[in-house]
Amino acid sequence: MAIKVGINGFGRIGRLVFRSGVNDPDIQFVGINDPFIDAEYMVYMLKYDTVHGRFKGTVEARDGKLVVNGKAIAVYAAMKPEEIPWKECGAEIVLESTGVFTDMAKA
Repeated sequence: MAIKVGINGFGRIGRLVFRSGVNDPDIQFVGINDPFIDAEYMVYMLKYDTVHGRFKGTVEARDGKLVVNGKAIAVYAAMKPEEIPWKECGAEIVLESTGVFTDMAKA
């Protein structure tokens, strides 16, 4: 059974984590939080990476979600970690990739 993963921050690191795990059968990305970009821009940033090239798969925004290779992923735009509804999407583990929350007091 795949572990359900959320990503907080979909900048360079968040997208690299996503690309590295999206085809792993043991990982299921269920949510992405980034208060600075919407699902449509996530599509563009994931599809066209100047360093890593074009995404090898399908990517679209549908009903406020990111749909990658036919799988819908919840998209959130919360500024504070405690406001992100990870339980709503079923995330079991969350990867912090904003670069902001670098210690337990901030997280």
